[in-house]
Amino acid sequence: DASPTRSGILQLTDEKPVHIIQEARSLKMPRHHDVRAKDVNLKRLGAILAVAQNKELRDFESLLLLEGLGPRTLQSLTLVSEVIHGTQTRFSDPARFSFAHGGKDGHPFPVPTYTYDETIETLTKAISKAKLDRSDKNKAIKGLTRSSQKHEKNFVPTGSLDDLIDKERRDAWKYGGRTVMGWAKPPRKQIKNNQSTQLSLF
Repeated sequence: DASPTRSGILQLTDEKPVHIIQEARSLKMPRHHDVRAKDVNLKRLGAILAVAQNKELRDFESLLLLEGLGPRTLQSLTLVSEVIHGTQTRFSDPARFSFAHGGKDGHPFPVPTYTYDETIETLTKAISKAKLDRSDKNKAIKGLTRSSQKHEKNFVPTGSLDDLIDKERRDAWKYGGRTVMGWAKPPRKQIKNNQSTQLSLF
């Protein structure tokens, strides 16, 4: 499935550096570094959060093959799955993928190192099994993309991206959140109602 990407990488190695530099200079990037609602397709992101949080929305097959993973890791895996299996039209809002594992600069939130490690471990196991002609885990990971896209069709986002980012930052310490400035610390005041805000946000 990744052959077009591989071909593109090889093609770049044949290009003259001067040509690549000229192309790079013509790239238009936003002046702001933080992730804003206008940078993200909230319908797509909200559907992914809903699938990760709500067991009833996930494929039963995918749930069985990925059981034991928490909602936060499923959220990351669903976004990673889309990078692997998604079509070109799905990448119009690349900022959305920062919600998989955050950023080392803290934008949109600190890197959840526990989730990061669990995602890598799950993908490593999937690749190892695929080499043994047992691609069930790969199918399950691909199933996460199917589930979120299916749910996305009728999904209406009603929440605020800023509220989601605030929640991720508040909870970062629970997932081993880390930036270049150090480890995330628990907030001084814990919110009594610590239920998942992500579904109510979207």
